Amino acid sequence: MLKLFAFSMVLILLAAACLAADQPATDDVIWDQVSIKLTGDPVAKGGAFKVEVHQGVVTLTGPAESEQQKDRAGKLAKKVKGVKQVINNITVAKSGK
Repeated sequence: MLKLFAFSMVLILLAAACLAADQPATDDVIWDQVSIKLTGDPVAKGGAFKVEVHQGVVTLTGPAESEQQKDRAGKLAKKVKGVKQVINNITVAKSGK
């Protein structure tokens, strides 16, 4: 009887986890995840980028040192679960050479 109860509880917990995983990410969660990815990436170095999220659409703004840094930031944002679209408005600083 105890084994049946334990097995039932495991099934209920697994079902709840599966249902929770199907829920769409909120804008706040997406903002957190995008910010973490940008800040932690050695290429993007995204601490200076502004991240805005509205209904799963991420808008990135701010200055970048290179086109590679801008592209990397956009790619990282697209990888976050729940992101529907990325609008990459990051500007690349012109070199003084």
